[in-house]
Amino acid sequence: MKKYYLQFVAALFTLFLTINAFAQKAPAGKVWPAAKANAWYAQHKWMTGADFIPSNAINQLEMWQANTFDPATIDRELGYAQGIGFNTMRVFLYSLAWKQDKAGFKKRIDQYLTIANKHGIKTMFVFFDDCWNADAKTGTQPAPKVGIHNSGWLQDPGSRLNNTGETAMLQAYVTDVMTAFKHDKRILLWDLYNEPGNSKKKDASMGLLVKVFAWARAVNPDQPISAGLWDWSFENLNAYQALNSDIITYHDYTDEASHLKTIQLLKSHGKPLICTEYMARTRGSKFANIMPMLKKENVGALNWGFVMGKTNTIYAWDNPIPDGSEPKEWFHDIFRKDGTPYKPEEVELIKKLNGK
Repeated sequence: MKKYYLQFVAALFTLFLTINAFAQKAPAGKVWPAAKANAWYAQHKWMTGADFIPSNAINQLEMWQANTFDPATIDRELGYAQGIGFNTMRVFLYSLAWKQDKAGFKKRIDQYLTIANKHGIKTMFVFFDDCWNADAKTGTQPAPKVGIHNSGWLQDPGSRLNNTGETAMLQAYVTDVMTAFKHDKRILLWDLYNEPGNSKKKDASMGLLVKVFAWARAVNPDQPISAGLWDWSFENLNAYQALNSDIITYHDYTDEASHLKTIQLLKSHGKPLICTEYMARTRGSKFANIMPMLKKENVGALNWGFVMGKTNTIYAWDNPIPDGSEPKEWFHDIFRKDGTPYKPEEVELIKKLNGK
């Protein structure tokens, strides 16, 4: 633990030093100052919820394409969220779903927001992502690979990253969607880029990260923008993300003591914190030890995984189960498809913390 802490402190110190190197690249005059960020945060209840994809979608394309968009399942499963007091969901969009059907895509976003709002849930939308599979194809999506975590999840733009021929399309995508919903009170925050640098990309993702912040600042939405910190060794990316985010968002799948150190160090930015991914039971990040700590520290709490389904996130990242049998301990997720809790005691704790 001491070794981890010293490494973490060193990484954060380097991050703060590196911030100055990127100050000149920051979109001028638009980043929210701490006072504005804290005033915004104070207007909201404690943010509690999950990263959401309906159980019958293997990835972002299956969620958003016209043939597989499923308002009934979304409505039912967001009802489970409302029932335990969740008020925020983080939802991934996808550029090729927009390119395929721009007007329809925005209509489906509006449908989703209408359903979420009915259940008292605000939405945090994600544009880009460096996790899992790099080569996406529109149309029918593959079936899940048996016993493998997130076997069909898609990077965006993935293999199209730093393809200059794609840049105009990606800019149009971000600009069009954000402009259409820039005043929409159902949207809590725009999360511009999930885990930039993942899948061994590292600083190769810096170009798109800089661009998407610039595109978002040009739209100038009412909602804050952010990109979550997640790997403390990515000094350049971390510095740019921290400098340009209106609200500090981050991921942490470690145990309580380690996670608390992350919070204590990130609080030095003077801005509100939202943890947009946590809870991996077999790694010591559980509702019982992390969620009460996040509430005590007034840090937004969004866990990964909600209803078990085609993403296979009951299985751990690095521990596939070839016969597809249910693991002794689920990695992520809270509910079975019929709304039965995986662990009733967890759901009771969530409800208690949410005042439900």
